Amino acid sequence: MGRPEQFKEGRTLHFVTGGAYNGKTKWVKQLYGLENDVLWLSGYRKEQPKLIDFQGKTVVLQGLDAWIQQDAEKMDSDSIRKRWKEIMADWRIWEKERDEHNCIVIGSDISKGIVPMEARDRRWRDACGWVFQDVASISRRVDIIWYGINQRIK
Repeated sequence: MGRPEQFKEGRTLHFVTGGAYNGKTKWVKQLYGLENDVLWLSGYRKEQPKLIDFQGKTVVLQGLDAWIQQDAEKMDSDSIRKRWKEIMADWRIWEKERDEHNCIVIGSDISKGIVPMEARDRRWRDACGWVFQDVASISRRVDIIWYGINQRIK
């Protein structure tokens, strides 16, 4: 499956969220036809999300929620938010270097359900909400995936 016409122009920071195990990764792979020239960095594998010298076309930052959870172990919410604004600013610069560069950010929505009792877990949940809002605000496109089906909200 080739890339849809609207994605060929590059510079399309794309934020994808939705429930855990709801098909976000599969949907992104299908939408973009991702096979080669892709750098996958994962918070679930505890890889660093920071900018590296990557000469390919597409970067996927998968597990935004997991990176924020790691940050919540040692940082306050304001520091987490500042850190992620800096990380995303670096990837936006990379994205603008070449027309074919694309950065896709995937994060699981953890905002549903009961408010956690532990302060650290509340900090994680709150920071996810704020960082997700920040990423959505700078993204050209935002999709929510539930049960493998997308809903484009931006």
